[in-house]
Formats: sequence, C-alpha cells, structure tokens
Amino acid sequence: MATMADLDELALSLPQATREVSNDGRPSYHVHGKLFCFHRGSRRDALDPQTGERLDDVLMFRVADVGVKDLLLNDDRGIYFTTPHFDGYPAVLMRIPDLGRIDRDELYELVVEAWLTRAQKRVAKAWLREHGAEDD
Repeated sequence: MATMADLDELALSLPQATREVSNDGRPSYHVHGKLFCFHRGSRRDALDPQTGERLDDVLMFRVADVGVKDLLLNDDRGIYFTTPHFDGYPAVLMRIPDLGRIDRDELYELVVEAWLTRAQKRVAKAWLREHGAEDD
C-alpha cells in the first residue's frame, strides 16, 4: 500500500525536485520550477459521485502524453480518472484514499513518469542513464 508519505519521499528523491506547501497544507512537487504532481484543492469539476460534494482529496500526476493518460484511465481498477478541465491535457487524477490500492512500486513509476515530463532534458537523460533506463 502506498501512502502520502511515500509520495513525498519518492518525489523528493528525484533530482532537482522540490516541494511547496499551500496555506492549507496541500503539497505540490516541482522540478526546475515546473509542476509535476500536486494535491488539488476542492474544485467544482471533481465531485463525489455519491454525495455530489466537491472532492478535496485529489492528486494530479503529469503523464507523457494523452495516450499514456488513456491507458491509465482504462485500468480496470478504476483508480485513475479525469475531469473535463483536463480534457486533452496529459495528466491523470487519483483520490488519496486510492493510494492504498496501489503499491509503492506503482506509485514510484507514476511519480518518475510525471517528473520526466517536466525535468530538463539533460537532467532526465542523466537520471535515466544512471538508472539503466532507455531514454524515449
């Protein structure tokens, strides 16, 4: 089971990653000043399907492209979702309680992919080389 503490640790383990915390305690993660993951505030586009209330427990992760987004949205577990606000935008949403439905490795892959979309190319290439991964 993954947790918010895992998200924090994994995001901050990546080169040049920083965390900012909003006045109401919501973290956002940046690399070289660019946002790659954050805890969204309550917005009218994300509503609880049972109560109709605005969700305040939503995480946003950048993804490589809308093809990757579509793959995640089609995951049978129903963990990832989107809203009209994110139509055509390479990002997926996840409710914080659903972190408990994925393991730390899956969260790590999600965070790394988000980070790679925003990291400087030279930094991303160096990290990929260091970790024996192919540069796409």
